[in-house]
Parts: sequence; C-alpha cells; structure tokens
Amino acid sequence: MTPASASGRGRPPAASREMLQDAAFELFLENGYAGTTVEHIAQRAGVSRNTFFNYFDAKGDVFWVEFDEAIDAAQADLASTQASDPLAAIRHALLHAAASLGPSRVPFALTQHDLIGSTHELLSSGIGRVTRLAAILRDAQLACGEQKATATAYALTGAVVAAAQLWARAGSERGAFTPFVEAAIDPVLAGYAATAHGSVG
Repeated sequence: MTPASASGRGRPPAASREMLQDAAFELFLENGYAGTTVEHIAQRAGVSRNTFFNYFDAKGDVFWVEFDEAIDAAQADLASTQASDPLAAIRHALLHAAASLGPSRVPFALTQHDLIGSTHELLSSGIGRVTRLAAILRDAQLACGEQKATATAYALTGAVVAAAQLWARAGSERGAFTPFVEAAIDPVLAGYAATAHGSVG
C-alpha cells in the first residue's frame, strides 16, 4: 500500500521527509537510482513535485534524512551553549546527536546503497554533509575564541565518519550509534586537549 492510499479516502496524508524517503527507496529498489525521477517519487508519495523540493534540494538528499537531522541537532546544541570549553561542548553535542540514531533508525546511505547502484551520487552528496559538520564544529570553537579550529573540526568529523562506517558494518547486532561515536572522538579530543591552543589549525 502506497502512502497516498493509506488513508483510504483518496487524499494523501501530509508530506514529510520520511514519507518521501520511503517512496524514493521503494522506487530505487524497483527501478534503480538512475531510473527514478523526482516526479516518480512525488507520484508514489501522492504529492506534487514542488512538495518534494520543499523538503529536498535534490534526489540524492533522500539518502541523508537521518544524518541531516542529527547534524541539525548538533548545530542547535552548540548554538544554545555558551561554554568556556568548546571541546567539551562539541563532545556533548555530537553524542547527543548520535543518540538520535539507533538499531531501528540506521541511515539507508550506510547499509543499502549497493542495491540501487548509486555509489557516485552517494559519495558526492556525502561530501556536502562532511563539510557542513566540519564547519559547524569549527565555528563553535571560533565562537569561544579558539582561532586554530579547522584541524580539530575536520579530525572530529573524520572520527564521526569512521564511527558511522564501523557501526554500519557491525550488522544487525550493531546496537546504539553513541558508543561508536564516543570511542572514535574521545582519542581525538584527548589529543587536542593535551596540546590546547597549539600551532596546528
């Protein structure tokens, strides 16, 4: 049963990122990524093409709903925090964001991309997310007066990416995402804390 028919009255339910994502993945598995258009996704979801673009800038963005929401959560956490220790604030924000993901909410981008033959598109859209997270972590440090923040931000972002890959490879017994992130970022944080305000930036 498609989202549009779920109501039983011929009226589609209110659109959401998750509804459009589900419709897209169904079509990717049926027709492949290249064989699926935004129009197809909108039709399957029972909404207009314009509605799709209210939620996503491009077709490939449907892979990243969960990660985008986690990045948004980290950004909101850091924006609302006035901390004298930016690294501690970043650790808290990253772990809080990681807690929004779990065994029942694994981003499709991590586990099923091979089924739809979209590796190039996935990597291309993933780079934007990496860059965005690094910029958020950098800006959080700059806001606290740390002028040499770029290396720290990218090291932490790389650690989060590594954690995501390990979590995905752990399979059905992977458990929560948070311990993977904690194990990946804590050595990075410890290293930078030991050389705080050093010359690397």
